[in-house]
Amino acid sequence: MNTNKNRTGGLRRWAPWALAAVVVVGLAIWAFQPRPMQVEVASVSVGRFEQVLEEDGQLRLKQRYVIAAPTQAELLRPTLKVGDAVQAGDVVATLAPAAPQMIDARTRVVLQQRVGSADAMRRAAAAQLQRLQTAQAQAALEAERAEKLAQDQFIAPSARDQTALALRSAQQALEAGRAEVRAAEFALAEARAALAQSEPTTGTRTAGLWQLRSPVSGQVIKLHQDSAVTVQAGQALLDIGDTRAIEAVIDVLSTDVPRIPAGAEVALTLGAASPPLQGRVSRIEPVAFTKVSALGIEEQRVNVVVEATAPELATGTALGEGYRVDARITVSSHDDALLVPTAALVRDADQWRVLVVKDGHTLAKPVTVLDRNADMARVNSGAQDSVKQGDQVVLYPGTTIQAGQRVKTRE
Repeated sequence: MNTNKNRTGGLRRWAPWALAAVVVVGLAIWAFQPRPMQVEVASVSVGRFEQVLEEDGQLRLKQRYVIAAPTQAELLRPTLKVGDAVQAGDVVATLAPAAPQMIDARTRVVLQQRVGSADAMRRAAAAQLQRLQTAQAQAALEAERAEKLAQDQFIAPSARDQTALALRSAQQALEAGRAEVRAAEFALAEARAALAQSEPTTGTRTAGLWQLRSPVSGQVIKLHQDSAVTVQAGQALLDIGDTRAIEAVIDVLSTDVPRIPAGAEVALTLGAASPPLQGRVSRIEPVAFTKVSALGIEEQRVNVVVEATAPELATGTALGEGYRVDARITVSSHDDALLVPTAALVRDADQWRVLVVKDGHTLAKPVTVLDRNADMARVNSGAQDSVKQGDQVVLYPGTTIQAGQRVKTRE
């Protein structure tokens, strides 16, 4: 009896210690047991996949008209400002004959002497004309006398012919003399005109203004001259364009140009607060140019012209030439595609795989990437062991998360 009592007392004495030891061991096992890693997940979805090129560009007018001076003249001060609306046929610029240049005293004296010389030549030509007139009258009398004598057979017919030829020669000399007189008069008038142009003007406007009219209806885009000034022939005065007909010019890397199909859809964005405007690629210029990037790298770029298809861009009044736009050019698109976030892809040798979360554990599944962009990847949906719509895949798994690992979805 004493022995049983001693055993019972010993068990009662050691029971608390044994229970404490079990609790300590359990806590140690719980403490050192690997805890589930928190991960970010996203769902595999089915939708439209687009491969796009994102570049920036500028808006420009489809048609731009430059109004230029047809000849050297004085431009009157323009009344139009940039942005003013004009109609076809409206007067947009007025030109006046250019004022003569200032002549110094020495040149004026030379011109005066030139007038005197021209007047003397005119007087000499007039005197010569009078002498020729007298010679012609004398030749006419001799021809008339020879004709009568020939009729009476007092002189030979050859003598009569000589007087007739002399009369004709005198008449031709008289015509030449008259022409010299007219030439001398024109020279005198020219010299007098040059001298008159050298005189200072009184400030009055010369009559005969030229009015240049707008060929189209639109707005004034640029004023090359905003004040009264003398312009040369062919000098640009102002530009006119229709802001309702605008296109976008996007410069793209020459290596990306072969990927852009004809008529590709383009979304144009003018700012964060404005909705995207729709357009299509209308033309790809065949000539590339060199452009230095923000990193200082020289790049070969090609202009891609985008024509607006949305009525907001075709008729909008808040748009203008030179406005900056962000463009998303759709290179390819597929509907009802199985989409996996690009951030969930993990490289596995020469293949791709994703980690699917199922019952708190990760499960590695291979995927065949058909195409991808910065956000989504289009994968093959025919494989049985591949992912399916609705699967939760781990984002940014890196090398710390392996297949079969316990994970916990981060809220």
